[in-house]
Amino acid sequence: MSLLVVGLSHRSAPVSVLERAALAADAQAKLLQDTLAAEPAAEAAVLATCNRIELYADVDKFHAGVAELSTLLAQHSGVGLEELTPYLYVHYEDRAVHHLFSVACGLDSMVVGEGQILGQIKDALARSQELHTAGRLLNDLFQQALRVGKRAHSETGIDRAGQSLVTFGLEQLAGREPVGAWAKGKRALVIGAGSMSSLAAATLARAGVDEVVVANRTLDRAHRLAEILAEGGTGTIARAVPMDQVAAELTRADVAVSCTGATGLVLTAEAVAAGVADRTGAPVAVGAPLGPTTSAPSAPHGGTTDTVAADDEACPLGLSGDGAAVPRGVGFSVMGEDAVAGMDAATLEQHAAWVDNAPAARRDDPQNEADTITALAAAVAATGRVPENRRRPSLVETGNVLLALLDLAMPRDIDAAVHRIDGVRLVDIESLADASADAPMAVDVEQVRAIVSDEVAAFGAAQRAAHITPTVVALRTMAADVVANEIARLDGRLPGLPEKERAEITQTVRRVVDKLLHAPTVRVKQLASEPGGAGYADALRTLFDLDPQTVAAVSRADKINEPTDQNVQQTDPKRGRA
Repeated sequence: MSLLVVGLSHRSAPVSVLERAALAADAQAKLLQDTLAAEPAAEAAVLATCNRIELYADVDKFHAGVAELSTLLAQHSGVGLEELTPYLYVHYEDRAVHHLFSVACGLDSMVVGEGQILGQIKDALARSQELHTAGRLLNDLFQQALRVGKRAHSETGIDRAGQSLVTFGLEQLAGREPVGAWAKGKRALVIGAGSMSSLAAATLARAGVDEVVVANRTLDRAHRLAEILAEGGTGTIARAVPMDQVAAELTRADVAVSCTGATGLVLTAEAVAAGVADRTGAPVAVGAPLGPTTSAPSAPHGGTTDTVAADDEACPLGLSGDGAAVPRGVGFSVMGEDAVAGMDAATLEQHAAWVDNAPAARRDDPQNEADTITALAAAVAATGRVPENRRRPSLVETGNVLLALLDLAMPRDIDAAVHRIDGVRLVDIESLADASADAPMAVDVEQVRAIVSDEVAAFGAAQRAAHITPTVVALRTMAADVVANEIARLDGRLPGLPEKERAEITQTVRRVVDKLLHAPTVRVKQLASEPGGAGYADALRTLFDLDPQTVAAVSRADKINEPTDQNVQQTDPKRGRA
């Protein structure tokens, strides 16, 4: 087995890089075909989700394989290789198996224990089978990963360690309030009708929203989802609308969830601002001030004053005042890159002008500058990174949410600039990654890790044993040929030998050969199944002077005789296409 995986995920790369590297369905198909056409790869599969892109391949050379797979990922993702390389991780052989099994169990998910990844692994396997890029190794690997994932969920309480990304996102929107209480009586807009959007719609219906409106580019799919929701017995009203009705529905919705495969924005900041304006009857400007403050704004370049008059020009990137152990009027938050995402150049220039034109007392006060730097250092020590600056308190804390937005798409569907619109609360993949970093790990996670370790060992042993089987078959074929030749020679020397005696001699010779070969072949299979046992096949070929072409012919015949996906499904429901 020479299994190699090259990929990037929320654990290795920032969301901004994952977003740019996201692969559409046609790009995934082309990546698989190009990987198979590459010199080092014999099989290939792509696992692409909202927070990971991984390319699996059976390669004959490790270093050449890493270089080729990395290059292909860069080419098809549109992110330059030099930029992408620092975020890539590589796993080989047993470590690659361990990685996929951990992913299947939800151990590597943004929300530990979530079960949606199993469906995504099924999709990856089905795609590879349809394109004929998955052979014996990847078929066995992905099907075993599905079984390991199901075992982890059935034998442990890993589900208690985390939820689906949808549930986790809704919990973030609800804040300290239970999702059921928060959702009760609300009107929801769900954009998209794929697996994630469907799960979001069903979760909202179970949570008790009054109405779910489904918008999708293919209206028939939206109608089917709406019918399923209406027949679900939750009492939720469900209806479908075309995508051009999203703006109108946004004026009525209390919560909107979007997860489409679009390459551009589905909801712009202007569209969201218009929806909120129609709701309140008051115009809302995108990038408007984030609300009144009595704290003096501060910039990394200067100090602070104690108070600011209501009409004093505020710093566009002012501080929120919600940090702990910081000077009066200074606050830091760690909301992620979305704190300044979508901010246009004019706003940033306005900030620079504000700094340049600040009064000397505000710009050059050494004590205030020292206080600001001390506060920033304390924030870095606590969070491990430099925070962005905000001065608006959390909408969840103030209870002033007019429109709650959940963006589960990668690349994003909703403009990150909507966080600067009063009354709008946005939770996206990036903020979910920040929130999940502090989620408690359940005791059941250790049980799942033990299951993964056991299954990796068993899978490796089975693959190594299978690797030596053609050599053992070739050895027994050679022994059978030797017996046949010797019996033929006996027939030439004793042509009048009665058939009964001839049969007895033939059977005796065969028994002798079988007994001589039995112990070595059984033992070599046992040794080959252990780590580092791959060399026993070579030793067997050398000791018995087996023709390499004969061994290869046995391997080819074995592959030809493998059942097709359809036959596998008919004979063994546990195998075949997932």
